[in-house]
Amino acid sequence: MEKIISCCGLNCAICDARVATISNNNELRKATAEKWKVTYNAPELSAEMINCTGCREEGVKFSHCGVCEIRNCAKAKGYDTCGYCNEMETCTIVSGVHKYVPEAIQNLRSLN
Repeated sequence: MEKIISCCGLNCAICDARVATISNNNELRKATAEKWKVTYNAPELSAEMINCTGCREEGVKFSHCGVCEIRNCAKAKGYDTCGYCNEMETCTIVSGVHKYVPEAIQNLRSLN
């Protein structure tokens, strides 16, 4: 299985936003927007907002990427991902992702 690891360790290759963007699948955009409205308590999300190639990939980014504290921290420290940071295991910025998606921290560990 292809992996495209984000700054926090999520696998962008299987993210519905990226899949919808790469395949230009408007039905998946609509379904993703509806799902994320509930999951992330984001009633303002629309299908038109579901466009992303991955936070570390060339191309369009989901609107959250610009303000993502995790992505901004990694970039400020000069890292591609949190996996290169000595503070990753105890970091409070990325810990929420790792708490709910334990695979993300495993993805980061596998990069080193």
